[in-house]
Amino acid sequence: MSTPALELNQVCKVFTKKERDKTKARFAPKKREKVIALDDVSLSVNRREIFGVLGPNGSGKSTLIRLLSTLLIPDKGTIRVFGHDVEKEEFAVKRLINRVSVDAAFFKKFSPLENLTYAARLYGMPMREAREKMRQIMLRLGLKEETFNQPMEHMSRGMQQKVAVARGFLTSPTLLLLDEPTTGLDPHSKRDVQGFVRQIRAEHDATILLTTHDMEEADRLCDRIAIIDEGKIIALDTPKGLKELVSKRNGHEPTLEDVFIELTGKKMEEKEAE
Repeated sequence: MSTPALELNQVCKVFTKKERDKTKARFAPKKREKVIALDDVSLSVNRREIFGVLGPNGSGKSTLIRLLSTLLIPDKGTIRVFGHDVEKEEFAVKRLINRVSVDAAFFKKFSPLENLTYAARLYGMPMREAREKMRQIMLRLGLKEETFNQPMEHMSRGMQQKVAVARGFLTSPTLLLLDEPTTGLDPHSKRDVQGFVRQIRAEHDATILLTTHDMEEADRLCDRIAIIDEGKIIALDTPKGLKELVSKRNGHEPTLEDVFIELTGKKMEEKEAE
C-alpha cells in the first residue's frame, strides 16, 4: 500500500495570548490566556487527491497550513508528508511542498517576472527552463504579457494574487498548499486558477490541500472535504457524502453551505463577523 501524501495523528496547537487585567494598575502583569487553534486533529490525504478544508476565520485552517509547511511545530501529535516527519525531517518536507497564501509577500518594486525569477533561483531551477515556464503559467492564469514587466505595486490585488499562484506552481511541488488562493479574484479569474489546479494534479502527479471560504469552489474542485470549527474536524467526506448529511428542503438539493449551517449552527458570514 502506497504512503499517504499527508498524515496527521492527534495534532494539537495552542497559542498563548497576553491580556492585562483592566481592574488593576497600569503596569500590572498581563494574564496569559490559552487559545486552542487545533484540537486533536487526525486525517489522511491520499496521493493525487485535492483535499479541501472548510471553515470560518479562527477555525484553525491557516494554523494547519503553517504546520504542514514547517512554519510552526505541533505541541502534540505527529505530521508526516509523504512519510517524512515535519519536525525531524524539515528539509526533506520543504523540498516536496510549496505554499500559496492569501497574504503572499512580494518585492513590490519588482515585476512579476523578477519576482518569479527570484523564486526560481531560490529553488535552483535552470533559468532557461524557468523563464519559459513562468510565461506559460502566467498566460494560463490569465495575466497579459504587457503586465509581466510592470512593478507589482501598480497591479491590482487580484493580479498580485495570480502572481502568487504562479509562484506556487512554478516549482511543480509534490504537495501544494493553497491557503485561500482565489480570495480577491473575479469569477473569471477564479475559474482560471481552478482549472490550473486540476491541470497541475493531472499533469504533475501533485497532491493539493486547499483551504477556502468559498463553498462552490470546494464543491467544484475537491475530492474530499473536512469541515473544521473551533480547531476540531466536525465532518469529513466527499462533497456528495457531506450533502447527504442534510435532508432536502422545499424540494431543493442541499448545498455545502447547508451542511455547514447544519453542523455548526451558524452561517459562514456570522462566524466571520465574530
